[in-house]
Amino acid sequence: MSSTSLSRSAPDLLAFRPYVDAFFDQRTCSVQYVVSDPASGACALIDPVLDYDEKSGCTATTSADALLTYVLEQNLTVEWILDTHPHADHLSASGYLKDQTGAKTAIGEQVVAVQRLWKGIYNLPDDFPTDGSQWDRLFADGDVFRIGDMDASVMFSPGHTLASVTYVIGDAAFIHDTLFMPDFGTARCDFPGGDARALWRTIQSILSLPEHTRLFSGHDYRPGGRAPAWESSVASQKAHNIHLKQAGTEEQFVALRKARDVTLPMPKLILHALQVNLAGGRLPVPESNGLRYLKIPLDALPCAVWE
Repeated sequence: MSSTSLSRSAPDLLAFRPYVDAFFDQRTCSVQYVVSDPASGACALIDPVLDYDEKSGCTATTSADALLTYVLEQNLTVEWILDTHPHADHLSASGYLKDQTGAKTAIGEQVVAVQRLWKGIYNLPDDFPTDGSQWDRLFADGDVFRIGDMDASVMFSPGHTLASVTYVIGDAAFIHDTLFMPDFGTARCDFPGGDARALWRTIQSILSLPEHTRLFSGHDYRPGGRAPAWESSVASQKAHNIHLKQAGTEEQFVALRKARDVTLPMPKLILHALQVNLAGGRLPVPESNGLRYLKIPLDALPCAVWE
């Protein structure tokens, strides 16, 4: 199996502390999460991965099925399937998991802006909806929802994408592609709709959470070949994040981020993944021969660095 699970810790009775279980996907360096309410056994699945091999065009549900197996073993009830943003480096398993569990799906409301932008790039049919109707709920900044007996809140977190959000659940914040582990730094901002200045302001909002807040990143690229890691804290990010230590002001950060981003190749699955992820993790419908096809626009990102 390509995922590893983070073992549970005992609940902290002095503060609201949901269980967080993490599953690291080796192929894409992505982290899927199961966050659950210790009292009710209700849970949410965050940023689930649909396995895809770009060489063969084959898909699989191994990573998503690991979440389902864990949920079953722990006697949890899936109430939500949450995406933090439209992912550019893996296909989302939200659609598949909704079919398996019946849970509600959700993403930030600004996904509609990303849909409109990429609908033009992909030249999608006129009837492709760009109203976010592929999800059950679109969250706005400040929205509050429930996972069992837990309150969860939403922070609009643009910069990496136009539509990114952070989910804050008790002492845990799921910060997707904003801050990575402190030894790797911060997320790139050079995708269509990305903005380094917006990312700086998002990071400041995340770092205004209480110092003990657990921060869960969406990826870990294992600098130096170390073991995968995904949990930090507000305090540790302030003290040790390599990009924030190098760039202490907004202008310095924007300059650092732009200089770094122009050296980076596009994620290898960006053109494969976004057309699926903008449809709520739904693969294209089969054509007359029963096969599904992805559409790859040529020269749509002409300034991208080649590997």
